[in-house]
Amino acid sequence: MLRSNRQSGISDWDGMRYDFVCPSPTHYPFQWFWDSAFHAIALLHIDPELSRQELRCLMQGAQSNGFQGHMLLWERDAHKRWLNEEYSIRLAHPFYTATIQPPVVARAVERIFEVTGDKAFVREILPPMVRFFDWLARVRDPDDDGLIAIIQPDESGLDASPKYDKAMRIPYDPPTHTLPALQQSMQRLFDAYKGATAEAQPLLDVFLFEDVMVNAIYADGLRALARLSRAVGAPEPDRFERASQRTLDALMAKCWDADAGLFWDLSGVAEERARVLTFTSLFPLILPDLDAAVAKRLVREHLLNEKEFWLPYPVPSVAASEVTFDPAWQTKTTWQGPTWVNVNWYLYWGLRAHGFDDIASELARRTVAMQARGGIREFYDPFTAEGYGATDFGWSCLSLDLIAAETSG
Repeated sequence: MLRSNRQSGISDWDGMRYDFVCPSPTHYPFQWFWDSAFHAIALLHIDPELSRQELRCLMQGAQSNGFQGHMLLWERDAHKRWLNEEYSIRLAHPFYTATIQPPVVARAVERIFEVTGDKAFVREILPPMVRFFDWLARVRDPDDDGLIAIIQPDESGLDASPKYDKAMRIPYDPPTHTLPALQQSMQRLFDAYKGATAEAQPLLDVFLFEDVMVNAIYADGLRALARLSRAVGAPEPDRFERASQRTLDALMAKCWDADAGLFWDLSGVAEERARVLTFTSLFPLILPDLDAAVAKRLVREHLLNEKEFWLPYPVPSVAASEVTFDPAWQTKTTWQGPTWVNVNWYLYWGLRAHGFDDIASELARRTVAMQARGGIREFYDPFTAEGYGATDFGWSCLSLDLIAAETSG
């Protein structure tokens, strides 16, 4: 399936050669930033050279100032349907968007290095990655607290998660909470950002969200940059390590709720806690340096709670205890209840990092069983394992990495 999703050619925009795995030929024909990072990890179990090629292609979108768009629109013929009919996206150039996504790429490069030991590849790919992380720190942390902010929901990749509803001014009242309602709210953001520079947009406080998942991935990426820099003798590995710790400290100081035993996202300049229970409240578990007592509470009180996240096919994107929980995709909007393989993949490795090996193995087992029932789909019903959304969905092949980890001991 990964091979059949590959697209290659020469772009009309800048005459660049492209060769990558698209998320789904029928639903997502372009190259997405965090999707490609996940694809690279899955491809390690097929052909490490294809894994490296995935990220080489992705990094062609890196700009000199460090910015990287969340989509590379290689195929000109597919533009009209996407830009005019289906999706509200903002372009910085006909070839790439003005939107970011979580910086999973550093974790992907770290995994490639672990498997291949290819220092030359790390030296090749490290400079644009460093520039992107530096751009995030410079542009998306306006209050300099160690937490980066997203300026619209798509930037987390969790597009219609109900945790954004209040900030997006969307009341949850089924069946009105639909894609058209979301697009209308997105247009309000785009109108507000029109004419503003990238540096000025976070200062407008139209939608400013310090997302726990995004920042956990950011801290994890900084940790990976430190390790990779040391491995190839690149400068300033200690800088990345300090920055990673600073973000973790900020998550603990600002987002950790000791009473509830979980983390909350922060909304707006006022940093109001967005008290909607989604899987992101557990996501600092992916950080090996997270305090062991905090990790234990996340796992024992919430992940394994059968009224919240430990459903037959965990981990649902929204806790079952939330009024917005939509496990069967009735609203036809994403990230409102179904289970996603990339979430399980991250949490699996977090569980192992904190010594919860048995729970990690059970999560892997249920994830693979879910795919056996539902196919390789975009997301799944956490009760029945029925697959929904895009077919032949690329990052759902992360199950290959779970299987390899379990069978290798």
